[in-house]
Amino acid sequence: LLSLLLFEIMENWNTSSDFILLGLLGHSRAQQFLFGMVLTIAFMALVGNALMILLIQQDIRLHTPMYFLLSQLSLMDAMLVSTTVPKMAADYLTGNKSISPAGCGFQIFFLLTLGGGECFLLAAMSYDRYVAICHPLRYPIERVSVLMAAGCWLVATLNAMVHTGLALHFPFCRSRVIDHYFCEIPAMLKLSCADTSSYERGVDMSAILFLLIPLSTICASYVKILLTVLRMKSSEARKKSYSTCSFHMVVVIMYYGPFIFTYMRPKSYHAPGQDKFLAIFYTIVTPTLNPVIYSFRNKDVLTAMKNVLRSSFPYRK
Repeated sequence: LLSLLLFEIMENWNTSSDFILLGLLGHSRAQQFLFGMVLTIAFMALVGNALMILLIQQDIRLHTPMYFLLSQLSLMDAMLVSTTVPKMAADYLTGNKSISPAGCGFQIFFLLTLGGGECFLLAAMSYDRYVAICHPLRYPIERVSVLMAAGCWLVATLNAMVHTGLALHFPFCRSRVIDHYFCEIPAMLKLSCADTSSYERGVDMSAILFLLIPLSTICASYVKILLTVLRMKSSEARKKSYSTCSFHMVVVIMYYGPFIFTYMRPKSYHAPGQDKFLAIFYTIVTPTLNPVIYSFRNKDVLTAMKNVLRSSFPYRK
């Protein structure tokens, strides 16, 4: 059924006109400055996540389940930024804001695959930390982390295939102007002249699976971790654990919060400016913060970075 649906959509793409993306910002001086900031942050996200992947691959001491999951998070974040920002920047600089239905479909597919996969992966990482701290003798081996990561990718990909096919299957007989800087399902549903209420209920079910359940898992894991930390005798260890957990939860809220607010509201309550602002958090801001919060505040990662720098630029008298 899914194959037939995708085939029909591909046939329609050949005859459909392009969509128009209005973009994130205008061309006033203040907005040009903001555009430069967005590009700078996106570049930092790409560099930070690429560096994280490189360090984990190069340093054998980082070949552990925790850092393997972190490398998958960095890969998803780098791909997520690459899905939206290059097109947005090209549209802004060239003034050509059109995007083909196929291009729109690819953006929706990769956003849902990477966004949904990261939701599950963050939950898997919190569970990994819970087992490592609360039940260290049962800490999983490398193979378990590989299976968890593969499951995140697989389930998110299947979900993205279904939603991409269904979202583009609706007739767009109204304006084809999307008030957003990339193709996102809530923004596109506003353009459809068909009844999308049944599909929106399906989106709500997916949101429960990909957002609420993983978020609940993360909260439960950190509560268990904090309760275990409270029983520690070392005040320094407690302080460090509190700091780590608080930073992690801030990033989690910044990621899940906008996603929940965007995908679990009825279509009639969506405001374009609000949706674009919220999308910045899960497509640009959190991919930039994740390497810093989860990795570069870690002594093992900093040591690995120093070793790589020493091997690349050896000291010579």
